[in-house]
Amino acid sequence: MREAVTITVGTVVGVGLFTTGANVVGDMGPAVILATFVAMLISIYPALLYAEMGAALPYAGGTYKYASLGIGKPFGMLAGWNFIISLVAVTSGEALAFSFYFKTLFSALGVELPISDRTLATIVVVIFIITNVLGVEMTGKLQNGFMFFFWGVAIIWFITMIPNVQLPYFLEMPEFIQGETPLGFVAAVSMIWWCFAGFETCCAMGEEIKYPQINIPRALFLAPFIVFAVNAAFQWFLVGIVPTEEISALSTASAPFAEAMTKAGILGFPLILLAAGIAFGGDFSTLNASIAVPPRYLFTMARDGAMPKIFARIHKKYQTPYIAILTLGILSAFLIASNSMVYIASVSLFADLFYYVIGIGASFGLRKKHPELNRPYKAPGIMIGAPVSVIIYIVMITQLEREALITGVVWCALGLVVYGVCRRMYKDEENEEEAGVLQPEIPSPEEKKKMDREFNIWKTVVAAAVIIVLLAYVVPFLI
Repeated sequence: MREAVTITVGTVVGVGLFTTGANVVGDMGPAVILATFVAMLISIYPALLYAEMGAALPYAGGTYKYASLGIGKPFGMLAGWNFIISLVAVTSGEALAFSFYFKTLFSALGVELPISDRTLATIVVVIFIITNVLGVEMTGKLQNGFMFFFWGVAIIWFITMIPNVQLPYFLEMPEFIQGETPLGFVAAVSMIWWCFAGFETCCAMGEEIKYPQINIPRALFLAPFIVFAVNAAFQWFLVGIVPTEEISALSTASAPFAEAMTKAGILGFPLILLAAGIAFGGDFSTLNASIAVPPRYLFTMARDGAMPKIFARIHKKYQTPYIAILTLGILSAFLIASNSMVYIASVSLFADLFYYVIGIGASFGLRKKHPELNRPYKAPGIMIGAPVSVIIYIVMITQLEREALITGVVWCALGLVVYGVCRRMYKDEENEEEAGVLQPEIPSPEEKKKMDREFNIWKTVVAAAVIIVLLAYVVPFLI
């Protein structure tokens, strides 16, 4: 259970929270809680659908396989193709976010680094690419160490910030918000939803999760609420420390948390603590994964004949898919060159939303094509919930930046062309997808009771966190 939750939340809590998700605070002020709450709501039902698929096909490997089985290989290819560009964009965003906060850290120490954000971000990506090619991946303990460091720093930062929070700021709605349109609100929700994208990560990690047929659904029941509580808590501090007349500056800040503390006049140790925690905890905890995972996806697709076989080549010495790693590393560098976090986030958002639309369709297709699958959990109301979720996500896609929409469409078209060529080239090697299921181990009655107790503790803690965060936004109106 713990592994499933930490895999999911550790992947999600990263670049979006500290960049575009925080920029929205500058656009909406205290009303940001409404957009964050809506982002959580529209994540819940898709999470239930993934809980069903993850429990029924715990070792399938995620949406690429779900879609191939449920609605056909071309859709599976598009799902995998968009998953790849989404995480490549996350890599670029994480690297830029690292450079923003890394330079802020040195600036707080009185040292101005004579290096551009793009150069520093590219250097960081190159380092992680080299380690992945060499096979020197960060161990689980080191990854957990980054997360432990981040949350340790975050808790200390929360405590040091509480005396600086001004509750009256929650009652003062900035004037520029008065003209907020419904479509503007949708765009804000979309940017915050990027902080939720990836809630299904544990579905692709079934082999690393004990009793995945039980723990994957349970992790997905909790994931949207955990991400909501974390995002809303950090946003609360931003609203509480920045004077109302200054908060709009956060909407365009490259490092909005550092900008918020500067506007509030909170410098010195708290700023150093924050920058170090985000750069070496929040960013590093997800940067290695966002570089390591997409090449493996591309490798699998190439091995299946959906992509050129060159991407399935393994380095003779290091036994890593080095061609795929290097190719996607170059693509990350191109996105870093844009130096626009909004563009990078929008490209990733298009891919994420389209990817989930395919995943939702796959859940429906699997119900129709493979009713024989054993489903330990079955999502309710799929005839209504699935189409409503698809419509919501498509509307969100329409609110993205025009350049990102064009990039997304071109990327999908390129993928279909490559897939069509590969299908002709490797036609003789094609195999029909089968819903063959490896049966996971069944826990003993004693283990099941222990798992149930652990899940009940998680439910209680998560519910308490959500309630406390919501009350934090309500209390200023009651005092």
